[in-house]
Order: sequence, then structure tokens, then C-alpha cells
Amino acid sequence: MILDTLGVGLLGTSTEVYHKVKQYSKIYSSDISSTIWGHLDFRLPPLYAAFVNGVAVHSMDFDDTWHPATHPSGAVLPAVIALSEAFPQKKKISGLDLLLAFNVGIEVQGRLLRFSNEARNIPKRFHPPTVVGTIGSAAACAKLLALDRVKCKNALAIAASYAGAPLANAATQTKPLHIGNAAKHGLEAACLASQDLQGNKQILDMESGMGAFYTDYSPQSLPTLQSYAWLLDQQDVAIKRFPAHLGTHWVADAASAVRRKLVESSDNLLPLDKIEKVIVKVPEVKYVNRPNPNSEHEARHSFQFVACSALLDGSMSVQSFASENIQRPALRELLCKTQLQHPADNKPSFESLYCEVTVVLQDGNTISDRCDTFYGHWRKPLKKEDLEKKFQSNASEVLPAEATEGIIETVYNLEKVKDCSILSKFLSGQSARALSEKLRLL
Repeated sequence: MILDTLGVGLLGTSTEVYHKVKQYSKIYSSDISSTIWGHLDFRLPPLYAAFVNGVAVHSMDFDDTWHPATHPSGAVLPAVIALSEAFPQKKKISGLDLLLAFNVGIEVQGRLLRFSNEARNIPKRFHPPTVVGTIGSAAACAKLLALDRVKCKNALAIAASYAGAPLANAATQTKPLHIGNAAKHGLEAACLASQDLQGNKQILDMESGMGAFYTDYSPQSLPTLQSYAWLLDQQDVAIKRFPAHLGTHWVADAASAVRRKLVESSDNLLPLDKIEKVIVKVPEVKYVNRPNPNSEHEARHSFQFVACSALLDGSMSVQSFASENIQRPALRELLCKTQLQHPADNKPSFESLYCEVTVVLQDGNTISDRCDTFYGHWRKPLKKEDLEKKFQSNASEVLPAEATEGIIETVYNLEKVKDCSILSKFLSGQSARALSEKLRLL
């Protein structure tokens, strides 16, 4: 999860929304600064480093997803990395410290989500990372700051007042800000709590607290530490192969399978003129039902676009969402022939949804395929080599190869690293000098 999040965050530094928030954040200055991923000569105060790097992570909707539905890593990792750089030089934060804080941030999100059955479905009102992600970021930063029990409760209470963003801004440039704000606000909440700012210490138990975000929120007492079952031992994490809403990944695999059947006898070219209509059976998810997307962000949240793009190309990639591919005439023609259907048994849950794609030809023949579990889902996880290829492809757009390899080695040996600032040095683009220093730290 850490390696994948760093990769998509580095790739995200090339996006328009990232450049806008980076430019905005330049108005802030501080004696304490943290790394902006992919930049050797530009740093920001920790709060805004967490914000900018968090935006980068979600700028393409390429970051990890789990069940119950949220993006768990992007809200936590930028915050704890930025905070780790704010400690005095004499108090080094180890890789194990960083890893433990990250795990705490993920665990807290999962516990809160499991107090609601509503949270197990694809959301309709609030974007989950802005709710549980903000709380998780605060918990992770509180752990890294070694706050006591009272201050930890205050950190979570403060974070709850920063939480929540409506889904109406999905498929716009504002949606990546949800992750950036979750990282920033969680870090800020922990820092305020460290100064004894107080909040309602029962906020996670109240209908007017966390219950405001989930109508069926029903918190329960956690078991003792001796009998506590850690969610990280059973976490359901999906790693995306292409940058789009997770629900579209079922569509891509089903549509790619249909294409393979269609082109068997047509010289590998889709017989577009012979297609009468395309039927895509998916759950009813309104914000991913976009029959005519006109921007990369709309295309990333469109069942129809991904179905047609995968039918035309046989697979999906970062380039699928380039403007020239979104506007190509063949895709526009296919979009006009595409319709969604919502079978009653197809529930809007990342655990149980499926996609069936059917192409109806003008001669009356139909070709169909169904995906119940796409490659990258927790039931069919990416192989280690494929996850590394994704990271290297993403990171190499921004960093030299030596720094990219340094990140991989550091992440895989994180619990042995004495000073985790070495990770930030690689993320900034330092390579040879940082590598020699790293060898002394392991």
C-alpha cells in the first residue's frame, strides 16, 4: 500500500489540479519545511506538504481502495511523512515509527467504517476519505507525536470537526482536494491537540458526532488488547491497474474479454460498423453513470467511457484518459450506442458487485462476458512484480531511476531504517548521495 501510494502520488505531480494547489500553497512560509514529492528545490510547511502531496495521490483516482469503501492510504501517508520531517534532527523518526503510525491510521478508518452497514456500499452522500480519512490521519499523527490518551481523544474530536465533503464534487478537480484536506486536517488536529486544545471526547460515540455521516452508525466497545483482532490482518485492499473509479475496473475486464472474442476474425480491429448497441450491466451508482464525459475527471467516473475505451483498445491505462483519446470519433460513436442496465441482484458494494458487457451486432448475434472479480481486487490481488511495475512506471515520470529503486528498497525494508528521512530524500529526487547515506542507516 505504501509503495503504490508513493507511485501514484509521484505520477500525480504532473496533473493540472496538483499544479494549482502547489501554486496556491506557495503563499505559506515557515522555518520548518517538508518535502514536496518529485521536487528537489521546493519545500513547504508540513501542513501544506501533506495537503499538496495528498492532492497528488488522488489527482488521478489511482490510489488504493478497500472495503468498506474508502481510499485509506492517501489520507494518512502524506501526513505522517510530512510530520516526520518536522521533528528536530536529534530526534530521528525511524522507519518502524512511520510504519506503525501508518498502520494505526488505517486501522482507525476500518474500525469506524465497520460501525455502519451503510458504509459497506459505494457511498451516496459523503466521500469516505473526507470522513474516516481525516480521523485516520489524526490518529496516525497522534501516534507519531506520542500523544497521551487524553490528547489522542482530543485529536480525533478536533479532526471530526474538519471531516466531511459531499460527493457532488466527484468527477471534478475538487475531488482530489478531499484527500489533501484529510491529510492536512488530520495533521493539524493532532498538532492542535498537542497544544491541549480540547474537543468532545465522546464524539466517536455520538449520533451528533460520527453519526452525522452515516445514518445507521452504531459504535461498539472494542475488545481488550489481548483479544483484539487487527483489521490489518484481514484487510480487503484493492490496488488499481488504471486511474479511475474502482467500480469501472469490473467494466474494463469484462469489456476487454468481449473485445478478444470480437476481434478473433477481424484482424484485431473492432468491427465498429457492425455493432448495433453495447449493454453494460452494473449497479446503480449515479455519480459513475456518465454517458457523455468531456473531461479526464468525468471519464474516470464513467462506466460508459471505460466500457467503450476497453472495447476499442483491449485494455485501460493512464493514456486512456488523455484528451485526444476522450474525444476521438470512434469512442464518441461507441458511446452513443451504449446503455446501462441495473439488475436487481447487482448491489453497489465493492465486495459483491459484478459487470456484464454485451455487444449486440447488426446481424442479431450477441457477444457477452462477465467479470465478478477484476485483477487487482483483494480476491485477485496484483502480483508483487505487477505492483512494482506500476510503481516504476508512475515514479519514473518524475524521478531518476536511482531514486525510484531507492524508494522500493526503502519501503521493503522500512522496519529496519533508522531514519525515515531517507525516504523523503528519495521522494524529492535525490539519488546517489542519498543512496550512500541510506546504506549506512540500514
